[in-house]
Amino acid sequence: MTDEFLIPHLISCCQLLFFTIREPASLYWAFSFSREVNLTGRVVLVTSVNIMESVRSSFSFNWLSVKFFTTGWNFFLKQEASVLAILCGLMAVVDYIRGNGVACMATHASIIILVRRFLAGGICTSTRRLDGKTVVITGCNVGIGRETARDLSGRGAKIIMACRDTKTAEKVAKEISRQTGGELVVMKLDLASLTSVRAFAEELKSRESRIHILINNAGVMLCPYSKTEDGFEMQLGTNHFGHFLLTNLLLPLLTHSEEARVINLSSLAHARGVIPFDDMLYEKGYDRFKAYGNSKVANILFTRHLAKKVKGTNIQVFSVHPGAVQSNLGRHIVGSFTASWYAALIMKNSMEGAQTTLHCALEAEQDDHSYYFSDCAVGYASAYARKDDVAERLWQVSEKMVQL
Repeated sequence: MTDEFLIPHLISCCQLLFFTIREPASLYWAFSFSREVNLTGRVVLVTSVNIMESVRSSFSFNWLSVKFFTTGWNFFLKQEASVLAILCGLMAVVDYIRGNGVACMATHASIIILVRRFLAGGICTSTRRLDGKTVVITGCNVGIGRETARDLSGRGAKIIMACRDTKTAEKVAKEISRQTGGELVVMKLDLASLTSVRAFAEELKSRESRIHILINNAGVMLCPYSKTEDGFEMQLGTNHFGHFLLTNLLLPLLTHSEEARVINLSSLAHARGVIPFDDMLYEKGYDRFKAYGNSKVANILFTRHLAKKVKGTNIQVFSVHPGAVQSNLGRHIVGSFTASWYAALIMKNSMEGAQTTLHCALEAEQDDHSYYFSDCAVGYASAYARKDDVAERLWQVSEKMVQL
């Protein structure tokens, strides 16, 4: 192979390498933790451990299977049409300028498609219907939650949209109903207010005799320090305490003769999280990155102990890492980037981000070890997130703090 042929390929592969980094945030979360360690020899050790935990947590190795690359192509091409057109078009221009032939252009286009397929993650291929089922989804007027509601409504489920911004939710409900013909009911829920959570639960109990799926989707990310109505730090209060109380209050509606599921959205950021038992209100200091990671590991620990509580009943529970998704969730740290069109070149869109949630809602099976899912398969939760004693202690502390 001549240098004239090899060098353009090496350059092209370097250009594409950026797109092959599955979860660029994983290294950021890992390295940011080292700021909190004294400048001693422990820095290298702690950083290395957190890098490994973050990288391991960012992958579910189902992409190594043949099924990953042989199913869901209709969905993938529909979702990625514009992104693939841009990337392949740009690569074709580069190849043309370099004088590469048609075979080289086709090779590069194929690589781009495969890399984007890898980045798009797992795809839920279930054809299951949910006629007669009732699904409660928090924060489903935007992003992943909205696409989850759209998909499940299309399968015949009645959707309870539990949202803080009911005005926007009503518009989304009408839009989805026009598309699916399904029934969507908007109800007020502010997870930063335990009074609102209790009021929502009481109203829902007066309307419904049972629910089949509860998806705790809503959340906040990396916001500046602020407090909920009840005095909790906003991220832990909204992401964990609000959903903890909501789930417990709705357990009577989930306990019946039919299958029921609870799904808690977590994040890769859990890999650097710990529960600040000695400072649950963050009165000794605040780091919004650390606080977000703590709230996300709380989601998994909550899921883990809830699974023990409901073992032997009709209820299965799951926690989900949706992946790096193009949305406005990260607006507090990266401005409007994650909601912009160019973010789509390296991130999942909202429908792709909803796939693991849908997988857990429709076809995943929980056992004594499968609580955390990523890319429509069992994922790797950090060692801390798998500690049963921590999960039990968090449950007990949470009960006291929400006065359950």
